[in-house]
Amino acid sequence: MMKQAIRQQAMPGILGGLGPLAHIEFERRLIALNAERGATSDSDHPVSILINATDVPDRTQSLLGNAPSCTPSLVKYGKILQMAGANFLVITCNTAHGFYEAVQSQLDIPWIHMMNITAQYIKSHYPHSRRVGILSTTGTLQAQLYHNSLSALGLTAIAPPLNSPLQRDIMHAIYNPVWGIKATGVEIFPPAISILENAITWLKEQGAELVIAGCTEISVVLQQLRLHSLINIDPLDILANLTLDLAFGHQEIPIIRPNSSTQKLYQFT
Repeated sequence: MMKQAIRQQAMPGILGGLGPLAHIEFERRLIALNAERGATSDSDHPVSILINATDVPDRTQSLLGNAPSCTPSLVKYGKILQMAGANFLVITCNTAHGFYEAVQSQLDIPWIHMMNITAQYIKSHYPHSRRVGILSTTGTLQAQLYHNSLSALGLTAIAPPLNSPLQRDIMHAIYNPVWGIKATGVEIFPPAISILENAITWLKEQGAELVIAGCTEISVVLQQLRLHSLINIDPLDILANLTLDLAFGHQEIPIIRPNSSTQKLYQFT
């Protein structure tokens, strides 16, 4: 019997390029997860619209006041995706969510908030876990992005202190111009792996039960790391699964209302 195709209901708009591997890794996850759902041909995968927005200012430096605001660029590219027919927006960069409110207020389609859906996923799948370790950029920590979303659901965020030697090392793992993950393309160098494994050890010593890959570059390398029995939570996988649900109509897209949150509670199976 011929398999009946599932009709696509909504068009994802993907704002990538933040950093270079962000949307590539995200789309790889989309394909792999959709294959697990039964996709076997080109037409089984969702049509989407992508912008590789590599000229958006560095998000961490922008949040720290050392670079121009990212808001104008994110709004510009969000509107291009919107005009091209996207029904909802995903931005494959954790730190970019520091500009969420300013950007969302200028768009007519909802931007799916990666931190909120990650916190909801943890609450749904790990109801007895309370202490969540975070590996992320300094910009994400400074803006308290995961802290805010986790604490809203009664969860405790554990992360290296700002300006600590450990957090500076994590930034080197991401940004070092010779062996940092942003600099080396698809190859991951040993110093970056060593730093992140040391950070995971520290998180476990602080009582973390789970660890979030709170930067897309860390998502790229997560499967290569020794997690020391911590449960790994990858926001890219959560976002990819939700993107498939929204695209194929398994869950409803949030409705934007003036002066109100576009976020809603999703079902995570």
